[in-house]
Amino acid sequence: TANVSHELKTPLTSISGYSELIENGMASDADTRKFAGEIHRSSDRLLTLINDILRLSELDSSNNNNTTFEPVNLYEIALTCQMMLEPTADKHEVTIVVNGDNTIINADKTMIEELIYNLCDNAIRYNRKNGHVWITVKDNALIVSDDGIGISAEHQSRIFERFFRVDKSRSKKTGGTGLGLAIVKHIVELHGATLDIASEEGEGTTIKIQFAIQ
Repeated sequence: TANVSHELKTPLTSISGYSELIENGMASDADTRKFAGEIHRSSDRLLTLINDILRLSELDSSNNNNTTFEPVNLYEIALTCQMMLEPTADKHEVTIVVNGDNTIINADKTMIEELIYNLCDNAIRYNRKNGHVWITVKDNALIVSDDGIGISAEHQSRIFERFFRVDKSRSKKTGGTGLGLAIVKHIVELHGATLDIASEEGEGTTIKIQFAIQ
């Protein structure tokens, strides 16, 4: 609750402050447009935070009895994710590449879409100009690699904690909530899969999700 309150307080404070200046006539026409933009960005951040918090709450209460498992093609989902994230990748000047073969796993399709999306979105946001994100599907495994900023050894065990950010200023600048990888961890556990991470500062990060062979 303390973490959630802290995360919600910052954008709400921004919205309240800028709107008060506009309401009291203390902003010029140029400032009003600028303040409206800040209010819009803070509102978007609030919505993203709330959606992620609600999703984590849903996953907390999930179990195998209310999760819909069916045969899904991991490679096809990876291709769909690539298409969905192309605009974000272009904005950050990052290239997404998908490799692998058709691979059928028994899984909840919506959760797998969410898992791949969150991993790739994170890899894009913490990348560099002209960087790359590689999605590989092989041997019943999903591997997401990047050549971005990387993660120090001391932080690697904590990046799946809720609201944990290696670089808080960068995360908030790029719109990260600090919940994406926590959601990934939940989905991995619900599918009985394993998760491994390898990373080096300045070199990039590789996250591997290994699903059970059917």
